[in-house]
Amino acid sequence: MKKLLVLFLAVSLMSCKKELKDYVTISGKIENTESDTLVIASYNLTKKIAINKDGSFKDTLKVQEKGFYSFTEGENRTAVFLANGYELELSADSKDFLKSLVFKGIGEESNNYIVKKMLFSKDELGQPKDYFTLERKEFDAKVAGLKKRMEDMLSNRSKLDSMLVAQEDASNQQMFSFLEDNYTAQFEYYSKFKKGTPSPKFVNYENFKGGKTSLDDLKGKYVYIDVWATWCTPCLNEIPALQALEKEYHNKNIQFVSISVDNVDGTRGSKEDWKKMVGEKQLGGIQLYADKDFQSDFMVAYAVNSIPRFILIDPNGAIVDFDTYRPSDPKIKELFNSLK
Repeated sequence: MKKLLVLFLAVSLMSCKKELKDYVTISGKIENTESDTLVIASYNLTKKIAINKDGSFKDTLKVQEKGFYSFTEGENRTAVFLANGYELELSADSKDFLKSLVFKGIGEESNNYIVKKMLFSKDELGQPKDYFTLERKEFDAKVAGLKKRMEDMLSNRSKLDSMLVAQEDASNQQMFSFLEDNYTAQFEYYSKFKKGTPSPKFVNYENFKGGKTSLDDLKGKYVYIDVWATWCTPCLNEIPALQALEKEYHNKNIQFVSISVDNVDGTRGSKEDWKKMVGEKQLGGIQLYADKDFQSDFMVAYAVNSIPRFILIDPNGAIVDFDTYRPSDPKIKELFNSLK
């Protein structure tokens, strides 16, 4: 009798166990979406899923390899971790996508971890300069705090996919090794751009409105500099936010300066392209053309090797932030509002 009872319980447990499918089911609802399609993709997969008018969707896909995939809805993009057998239901608001994104169902733990990690990386992880500009004691304390946060996020390892955990451990170790191995050299480099250090100067740059303009001409005002070029798509993407920022702070003690590094020899952009775009887009602020594009003394002094690049200088001509926030980053307003 006892053996029969044990056998009955075993059969019952086996029959109740849900058999994992050999494909992924993904469904959910995205509020305030203006998109009719979302895309899940990797190097060997592109899956388009229709979004209904009410923001709901549901579909299946078979993944060849368990791992990370991109998930795109309009301009919103995140990463998802997929494996055949996952049954994911998500909810989100397109207007604040990442902060509102929640997964439920089989595979929810790994994907909610990814959302948490991406939010942390975006809001708190910071840039290399946030670490390398610190004195050694402060640097060690900041890195120790960062390690603790990373460990806390991975504390529930047993519920996360083992592949995800292994990749996160390796990625975190690589990041900490980079910080530790490069601190001394990078601290020496960044020391040249400490807050309060006299800024390198640009001299007699051609002004779109006529004449020449130098940094010294702008003393008495904060100067927010945008280094850009007509051929730079990320630069052009910042223009609407820059125009809105300039409009919002037009009556404050801050001058907006855009410096074009379109090539002087015309091999990549030209002075004519610069003039045409400034006129057609009715770009505001002070529009200047660098004398020797990326080889200009000002660009070399600030080690400008990629654009867009934003620099903030105080009314006395000293550095506030040598590589500051873009106009589209809400933190730039926090910085502006903190200025006297």
